[in-house]
Amino acid sequence: MTLSTQVNNAVDYYSKFDAIKSWGLKQLAGGRIPANIFYDDLELPPISVVRNDKPFALEIVSHCWQYAHLLRYQLSSIVLYAPNDMDITVTVYYCETDQATVDTLGYFASFDQPNITWNWQCFDKEYLFRRSIGRNHAALKTKADWIWFTDCDSIFYQNCFSSLRQQLKYELSPLVFPLIEHRSRPLHPEHTHLSFDGGHISLVDIEPNDFVATAITRATGPLQIVHGDVARKLGYCQQSTIYQKPARHWCKALEDRVFRWLLGTQGMGLPIEGVYRIQHQEKGRYTQGSYWSWLRSRAQAFNTNV
Repeated sequence: MTLSTQVNNAVDYYSKFDAIKSWGLKQLAGGRIPANIFYDDLELPPISVVRNDKPFALEIVSHCWQYAHLLRYQLSSIVLYAPNDMDITVTVYYCETDQATVDTLGYFASFDQPNITWNWQCFDKEYLFRRSIGRNHAALKTKADWIWFTDCDSIFYQNCFSSLRQQLKYELSPLVFPLIEHRSRPLHPEHTHLSFDGGHISLVDIEPNDFVATAITRATGPLQIVHGDVARKLGYCQQSTIYQKPARHWCKALEDRVFRWLLGTQGMGLPIEGVYRIQHQEKGRYTQGSYWSWLRSRAQAFNTNV
């Protein structure tokens, strides 16, 4: 099943004119004008804490397009470090033409753990290129208490989920994020962490000493943890049609800022442990060897050396 059969309002492609509107919306979202001047029904629903007499349910949402070498670290961390006192739904949006990702998802689907539900969503790649489409789809359908919108280069290391559960026990904020993210240096495509053999997929783990703690000040794209009631009511940028259109190429995720604007908050920072991310110079979403891939790789290398 493809996303085009599931998202009824995505009927035309993201255009150059839409890109201009997106830039303008980004500027508005970065200012002091509230979103409810432009959009109706942004009132947040009543937020309640999770009752102690029911299991805590978390949904993790990732997109993967030619990132299987990184996705295996994320899915491995969920298998290796999932707590027993939490039900986790792992939702991954992918495309059937991305064989490495298909193979990776097939491998992890063989892990049958009672508190983990694998939820693979196969969509046309044009719908993956605008990340907010899948996020909106997940937000409206989630049954979880909280939903974590992340990227597939993020890793949930030891104590991540247990500390998350503890921090959210009495939390009434609509949007939260970890105060610290541990990041690797930008890795070259030939680095061993980025090598991938589709014929020999296995569980992988990280060496935490290879990562540097970085302070986070707002709920950025891979660190947006949203209360389930808020997600079900507001979706993910569904108020703006330009962020629900498929695209012929990868669109920079400007909607992360817009989403915070629509919620009226930058998020509440919490001391959630074990959040890691593998940074990489060459992005799988760009055509390998293309000008943009080369330019981005050079910029990453420069930032590493200054």
